[in-house]
Amino acid sequence: MYERLSVYAGRPAATAGTGRDPVNAPMIRHWCEAMGDTSPAYRGPDAVAPPTMLQAWTMRGLSPDPGPDDGTGRSAAYDEMLRLLDGAGYTSVVATDCEQEYLRSLRPGDLITFDAVIESVSRRKTTKLGTGYFVTTRTDVRADGELAGTHRFRILKYRPAQPNSAKRRTEQPAGEPRLRPCPVINRDNAGFWDGVAEHRLLIQRCTRCATLRFPWLPGCNACAGQEWDTVEASGEGTVFSHVVMHHPSFPAFDPSGGGGPYAVALVELAEGVRIVGNVTGVPYDKVRVGLPVRLEFLRTDPDLELPVFRASEGG
Repeated sequence: MYERLSVYAGRPAATAGTGRDPVNAPMIRHWCEAMGDTSPAYRGPDAVAPPTMLQAWTMRGLSPDPGPDDGTGRSAAYDEMLRLLDGAGYTSVVATDCEQEYLRSLRPGDLITFDAVIESVSRRKTTKLGTGYFVTTRTDVRADGELAGTHRFRILKYRPAQPNSAKRRTEQPAGEPRLRPCPVINRDNAGFWDGVAEHRLLIQRCTRCATLRFPWLPGCNACAGQEWDTVEASGEGTVFSHVVMHHPSFPAFDPSGGGGPYAVALVELAEGVRIVGNVTGVPYDKVRVGLPVRLEFLRTDPDLELPVFRASEGG
């Protein structure tokens, strides 16, 4: 299989792609609001786009333009390689990582074009998700014809495995609560989970500019400072936004354990930062924007405790 796949390395993944829109201030504003990035470099008449938006200007959105040429420039070779993997049973896909290099700032009005190449296909690898092949593409992004940056994107096309942990979770005796997936804990967020273990919700605070930030990040998104300390959240907050999940069924997240709908809320804490979590104490259809909530901690299995938010009043 690897010999059949390796011939695609070096072939185009996209040719003469075009950005759906020029670089523009509204998209920059939405990005900064979503990321909580308050840098003055991204506002005003001399604003530039955040460098990490590089890929965003090449994406087609949820509804690509109709017709045979939707602007993606996607090549027949790339589609052919994916069909080969699908036909061999490697039907699942997960994005694993990306790398970006920046050569010049993007400014409102810049017209985006791009080309991409299938940079490499790995030999078959076995991971916790399953066995498959890593495919790396490199996209060269241009602004008004000038190279602005390079985006490398790696996916794993794999045949799903049934790990022991999944088997343990699916074979629980009837009547016992389903176990939730465990969070990934790394050096950037370990302090947050240490706080949770002590029933404390800790928020990072930049020691240079005092900006609070959540989720935890290695550096300040306001002044780029690298030093920080923490403040403990009071636990008071309100529902800023929420969605109700109907499908797929996931009993671990349904308070009743039956796999029915459940609400996922974006809670704005009294300190001004926002956190995603479950709302308890009211049915999913009673969760609403502005609902007052208070922090509590929920043990979901012997090895996992999570911050959740109990409604302070009826829905």
